[in-house]
Amino acid sequence: MNYQRILIAVDNSTSAEKAAKAGYDMASLCQAEVALLNIVEPAPPIANPDFGFTPAIIELYDNSVENSHVLLKEIENKYSNGTKTTYLSVMDTATNGILQQSEEWNADLIVLGTHGRTGLNHFLMGSVAEHVARKSACPVLIVPNKADV
Repeated sequence: MNYQRILIAVDNSTSAEKAAKAGYDMASLCQAEVALLNIVEPAPPIANPDFGFTPAIIELYDNSVENSHVLLKEIENKYSNGTKTTYLSVMDTATNGILQQSEEWNADLIVLGTHGRTGLNHFLMGSVAEHVARKSACPVLIVPNKADV
């Protein structure tokens, strides 16, 4: 296994921190480059379609993208150890965004954490990690939230 392009999907959670550390450790072992991906969830649909994108929604999106870049920079500073890193912030659903960006960036490996939801919560919310693993064209490393990495 000689991965050259590792995509690490992160959000603002402890499971994402663990995934970032594991992904950068793997990148260091393989001398691979990394793309840090943060998905900005789309704004909820507006009840009246005549309203369109109001200035408040545009400002909310701009703030989300700005916050996304701050998060990616913090993670890179904490774990990269000089590994070449590309930032990817996209507006999409989590599963679709991860799969699409992994294809567009030509990732050899996707690394992501799991929140460890179980029971009814897992049934209702689903598992992004599970969906990505099922549909991905490349290997997926899922780092459990309980892992000590």
